[in-house]
Amino acid sequence: MRFIKLFIVLFILQALLAMASKLPTAPKSDLFREYIGAEDNNVKFTDVPINPNVEFHYILAFAIDYTNSSSPSPTNGEFKIFWDTHNLSPSQVNSIKSQHGNVKVALSLGGDTVRGQACNFSASSVDSWVSNAVTSLTKIIQDYNLDGIDIDYEHFLSNHDTFVECIGKLITTLKNNGVISFASIAPFDDKEVQSNYLALWKSYGHVIDYVNFQFYAYDKGTSVSQFMNYFQKQRKNYGGGNILASITSNGKGGLSPKNGFFTACRRLKRQRKLGGIFVWSADDSKDSGFKYEKKSQTLLAKHHNHSSF
Repeated sequence: MRFIKLFIVLFILQALLAMASKLPTAPKSDLFREYIGAEDNNVKFTDVPINPNVEFHYILAFAIDYTNSSSPSPTNGEFKIFWDTHNLSPSQVNSIKSQHGNVKVALSLGGDTVRGQACNFSASSVDSWVSNAVTSLTKIIQDYNLDGIDIDYEHFLSNHDTFVECIGKLITTLKNNGVISFASIAPFDDKEVQSNYLALWKSYGHVIDYVNFQFYAYDKGTSVSQFMNYFQKQRKNYGGGNILASITSNGKGGLSPKNGFFTACRRLKRQRKLGGIFVWSADDSKDSGFKYEKKSQTLLAKHHNHSSF
């Protein structure tokens, strides 16, 4: 009888442990990310204030796989550097990482609306695109001592399956090869964009660490309540993902600080839903003294008692 009771107790404990392992965990909410280098206005890593109590990611914008011309055309996964390499060089990457132990640096792929140029994501075949992309990106990542990649394509010529397999296999291969330690995606609420990224998430969400959702792509004048609804919608879309709140320092869209962006972020942090904050971009923030970066990092660095909100 004792053996049977012990067996039942062990069985119940095992079942409870299995259930607990499947429960969603609260995202780590001290992550701050900053895009930098797309606009050639001489912004440097050292210009941006870095709070030592956050995990800080610079995201170099961009590595592109299309020709940089007035009529860009795809290069089938042959990536080249687009960002300001004079001010954001390999030596400067190494310097900022050695000065600040909480800093990592990634590069963003795509940027297919930079300088008003639009180029559709296209691949002649999945295998050839992935092979070229792995080779060209591995060299860039190793030359610059980078830590991760971000996916920021916004126009698509290829069908969903091609985009999904190209990007999914690229991330998987770079991780398996030990070239990168994390990857993120940067979708926004557009039918074409979302359909591609949601398909990617469905098949390869397990290799994607962060969702840099472009909440600033919503209408200018967004309210706190609207933002909270948008955030909840994207949490459902990218179930299980670390969803970051976002703001643009040029103030052209979404929920602005004066309308309550940081109020919304504090609420999300209290609810244990905030996966971090990212800003587009350091280039635009330079003239205003990086005030939103400072405030974002202060919010993320504070270990609030949840009942204090």
